[in-house]
Amino acid sequence: MSLSFFSHPLLRQGFVACWLLSALPVAAQVTLSGYVRDGQSGEVLIGATVYVPALKKGAYANEYGYYALTLPPGNYEVYYRFVGFEPDTLRLALDASQRHDVHLFIQQVNLEAVEISSRPADDNVAANQMGVSSLSIQEVKKLPVFFGETDILKSIQLLPGVKSAGEGSSGFYVRGGGLDQNLILLDEAPVYNASHLLGFFSVFNGDAINSTQLYKGNMPASYGGRLSSTLDIRMKEGNNKNYHVSGGLGLISSRLTAEGPIVADEGSFMISGRRTYADIFLALSSDSALSNSQLYFYDLNAKANYTLGQHDHLYISGYFGRDVMGFRDQFGINWGNATGTLRWNHLFSDKLFLNSSFTFSDYDYQINFNAANAAISSGIRDFNWKEDFSYYAGSNHSLKWGLNAIYHTFTPGVVTFENTDTEPDTDQQDPNRYALETAAYFSGDWSASEQIKLSYGLRYSNFSVLGPGDFYTFDPEGNVLDTLSYSAGELVTHYGGLEPRLSATWILGSTHSLKAAYARNRQYVHMLSNSTSGTPADVWLPSSTQIKPEIADQLSLGYFRNFANNGWETSVELYYKKLYNQIEYRDGADILLNDLVEGQLVFGEGQAYGAEFFVKKTTGQLTGWVGYTLSRTLRQFEDINDGNPFPARQDRIHDLSVVAVYDPGPHWSFSGAWVYRAGDAVTFPSGSYVFEGNVLPLYTTRNGYRLPAYHRLDLSATWYYSGNKDNNLNLSLYNAYGRKNVYTIDFRPSETNPGSIEAVKTYLFRWVPSVTWNFAF
Repeated sequence: MSLSFFSHPLLRQGFVACWLLSALPVAAQVTLSGYVRDGQSGEVLIGATVYVPALKKGAYANEYGYYALTLPPGNYEVYYRFVGFEPDTLRLALDASQRHDVHLFIQQVNLEAVEISSRPADDNVAANQMGVSSLSIQEVKKLPVFFGETDILKSIQLLPGVKSAGEGSSGFYVRGGGLDQNLILLDEAPVYNASHLLGFFSVFNGDAINSTQLYKGNMPASYGGRLSSTLDIRMKEGNNKNYHVSGGLGLISSRLTAEGPIVADEGSFMISGRRTYADIFLALSSDSALSNSQLYFYDLNAKANYTLGQHDHLYISGYFGRDVMGFRDQFGINWGNATGTLRWNHLFSDKLFLNSSFTFSDYDYQINFNAANAAISSGIRDFNWKEDFSYYAGSNHSLKWGLNAIYHTFTPGVVTFENTDTEPDTDQQDPNRYALETAAYFSGDWSASEQIKLSYGLRYSNFSVLGPGDFYTFDPEGNVLDTLSYSAGELVTHYGGLEPRLSATWILGSTHSLKAAYARNRQYVHMLSNSTSGTPADVWLPSSTQIKPEIADQLSLGYFRNFANNGWETSVELYYKKLYNQIEYRDGADILLNDLVEGQLVFGEGQAYGAEFFVKKTTGQLTGWVGYTLSRTLRQFEDINDGNPFPARQDRIHDLSVVAVYDPGPHWSFSGAWVYRAGDAVTFPSGSYVFEGNVLPLYTTRNGYRLPAYHRLDLSATWYYSGNKDNNLNLSLYNAYGRKNVYTIDFRPSETNPGSIEAVKTYLFRWVPSVTWNFAF
């Protein structure tokens, strides 16, 4: 980490102030701590609530299920709660610090009539967070699915402020940001391409996932590196009490998961695999063009954990997935991700918690041109080290601080030839780019009173671009002006800056609150894409002498109100985001296999603003939500659109989702989801012209037109044929009323009217039925 961090006076003063706050003596207090787990599997329950009504004090279990609550000595009732689980109450005589590990059990009956007095308002009102969304895997599995595959990324697209990147796509935009402005973490390891089969499926197998949390710009200071959002996904740890096997058989894919104890109640493992089998059916075709083609993906999740003692816990997890597509013997593309995470949790005391992590992430793709014996490859690889400390200073105050270092290796695009008579050039320059990204942060959560809560944080990040390599400067037209060469490990340039975070909650009463937040984020890695939804061939590049880090400032304000004993949640959130150093291709850019692609880029500013409305019913046989987003996303570049602002490709003014789940009894569950969104901003020709006898389209305004509005209805029915909810048969229908939604509109010379241009619409999916059998034993 750069030593300049420690020399910054504001950071130094901030650390001293937080240390003094945490060290203030607290008279006659004890600490209640422990882990909150699923009583059937032993899985930790991330975000479980621990609450003492007599004192109106509470805490949340962290990412590892650990909680700590500092209280004055006395006799208390302590409530433990987690969504979908039976609440539990302990009556404790606290005359000294105590540890209590609590096990909660999944609800087996409808608890709509049960009321727990003196409990806090739901998290929607009381938690000092906004712009945060989470969906439990139990909720996700009840929603209609595409081709029978439970998909976390498609499910979060049903939330306000999150927009689908396109028909059937798992890519998503958050509050006007681009695809690459979302940080997706799997057990703390970044996933750079989270899509299978060109975006129609995500890489996250629902059977292997424990929890998911989405931060829409207002990320805690422990997260960084992206402008728009962080999606934190945690894998299941495995059942530490009994051995289980579960899985599913669908029309195009199958899944199998095994889990169980390594040593009962001390350690467990989980391994889960998934594969499609479209290639098997292709091989049976009488058409040689199909029988010699390939189309499939597979992925594997694995995790193990072990308790080394009362104060130490060790975790190891990994993911590996691959897509393969090939057309006969002529063309092929394969891409995939590999991640690995090694973590150690240590309790120095009941108040001080440490998580040490080392992660590895590797994304790569390769395009093969068999006829030319050539291949194009690209990718990005990270080695990441983190130290995160949590200190529970008192009943009203908790602190976090930490360090992070990432070593990036970028392969922006390499062409190789096979079976040639040419001797390899041993002096060929290393095509990779290298960078070191470091950060340090501290943050705190403070309840100033029963009505006022504050979350504050400050992050300092630094990005050092390293040799070897040639680095260029360009003129305004993108031509090379100068070239500088650097040797291995030599510092080329570096960037850095502060990223303050602040949020405040004013609890107006037991059922409603007002919240405000500000956050600054910096992004040093960038994805270059000329498609609307992202493809495996998108290229990742680091900031450089030419590409400056992207920066975003976001302000947000929200009002939250619950009704009917928190059975109904409602909220309105307003946000405004200013973006700097945004990146676009210049008009007429030459991007294919261009080693000087940085010269084809232009840089400008942007803004995004909107209002998010959310209504959710959480109790009863009928549950669900309505989410609506009214927003705009604009960009402005001196070299595009005559310098005038224009809509970004993700500018979508209206976005509406209606989700309903009906559980009439123990054997059936029905669900539906209706989505509507205004047409995407696109660039269409404004006219045509003739050049050398050819009719060509004339493009003028960038993103000056709109695709037709999009809407569809998905339906699902699940039959639970045994007492175990994992044994079920699911029937789903995607696009139930067969709406022909436009995927693309292409313009080409008319075959029937020479001399004119015609628009040709492409539609992807109308009715898509699926049947999936899920089993467990």
